[in-house]
Amino acid sequence: TFLNLVFLAVFAGLYWLYFASQKWQGVGWMQPLIASAAKSNPVPGLHEFLVAVVVPHWFPFAVAQAVAETVVAVLLIVGLASRWAGILGLLLAANLALSVAFAVQDDGFRWLYYLAVLVNAQVVASGPGPFALSRFSWVPAFLR
Repeated sequence: TFLNLVFLAVFAGLYWLYFASQKWQGVGWMQPLIASAAKSNPVPGLHEFLVAVVVPHWFPFAVAQAVAETVVAVLLIVGLASRWAGILGLLLAANLALSVAFAVQDDGFRWLYYLAVLVNAQVVASGPGPFALSRFSWVPAFLR
């Protein structure tokens, strides 16, 4: 419905803003999380990639995650490049669902990562809401 579309992208943006804000004061706390997620990951190929590439070079990956989450959050909240932000959010959510979610012991909490995949996919399908900044004609085409 109309209100669902209005709040869906904003909700997804606030979701990403919450996770991004946890990284703004530093990403050092992510190193043991990345290592444990790589160790417990059951996905063939991804497990080896996480152990061989991501864990030894955790810092650039953590900073990239923080920057991408912040960019997605801001774009979705203000309504600029909503579909592109939704695609990036979908990729971030898939990354979390395929890596970090396996390190979480609580199955109920794990579904938050899976829910993010579905919400971002819906943002991609729905596009910008009716009050998004991208609806204005003065916004450049690449931000619509």
